[in-house]
Amino acid sequence: MAAASIEDNYRAIGLIRAFEDRCMELKGEGEIPGSIHLCSGQEAIAVGACRALEARDAVTATYRGHGWAIARGVPLTDLFAEMMGRDSPLCGGRAGSPYLSSATHGFLGENSIVGAGLPLAAGAALASLYDGSGAVSIVSIGDGALSQGAAHEALNFAAVYVLPLVIVLENNRYSEMTPIASMVRIDPLSSRASAYGMPGLTIDGNDADAVEDAVATAVERARLGGGPSLVEALTERLVGHYSGDAQQYRPAGEVASAFEREPLTRLRNSARETDHEMLERLDRIDQELSRIIESAVAEARSLSYPVAGTSADHVYA
Repeated sequence: MAAASIEDNYRAIGLIRAFEDRCMELKGEGEIPGSIHLCSGQEAIAVGACRALEARDAVTATYRGHGWAIARGVPLTDLFAEMMGRDSPLCGGRAGSPYLSSATHGFLGENSIVGAGLPLAAGAALASLYDGSGAVSIVSIGDGALSQGAAHEALNFAAVYVLPLVIVLENNRYSEMTPIASMVRIDPLSSRASAYGMPGLTIDGNDADAVEDAVATAVERARLGGGPSLVEALTERLVGHYSGDAQQYRPAGEVASAFEREPLTRLRNSARETDHEMLERLDRIDQELSRIIESAVAEARSLSYPVAGTSADHVYA
């Protein structure tokens, strides 16, 4: 599979980074209620993975799923509006940051329960066996999810029923505030896949092209009836677990060091080695993305808040 250009990768990853940065500002200004979980530093995973998918495929994410929604094509205005509690076309302001979804874009949504996305994604994969769609279900999980009972059951179920499921394990080395190395003695985590009878692979999650290649192989295997695969993408968070996390548990210098390896820095370094004029083009992309983000925020602000009388709509009891 041909690698994307430095500029294309920079634009796709930079759009998600700009969105997340603006979300943090809006949170600080009181326009986004509740806590938010940003994917800053992990954007290359969603970008690369979604490039390997087709429109018919289903995507399920964790509560750190804004980047997956953007990579799947969900409009920025709708995302900002949903997070700001406006009457957005997505979930009418009811879902906010950690629960938004868009069936139109094959984005089944986020889930705030660790590991809970796996059973849902397995369900989507099971449906594909019966509806004739040929769709593949892909789910992102964090490193801590592999220790959850629901995740174990879903992985075993997917293997037994040979489901068209791809599991992308976003290993940012922290399960919320706890280092994964202090909880699990297996390294790499992808080696756990063999216990379920499925292939497992560990890749550089800060390289969108490497992610795309690995996920494309897993997607093709799933679509041809080969069953599930697990792709562990190694990455690092540049921000806290959630918007109020001061990250006091991280060793001194760790976050600063992560900024030297994160996807955008790496792309700029590659541009510097390849073409000095490309750095100027990347700067122009940053400016372009800033304008796109501000336009989306303005449009989101123009939407009204939900009518109070509709608060019980879509609620089942």
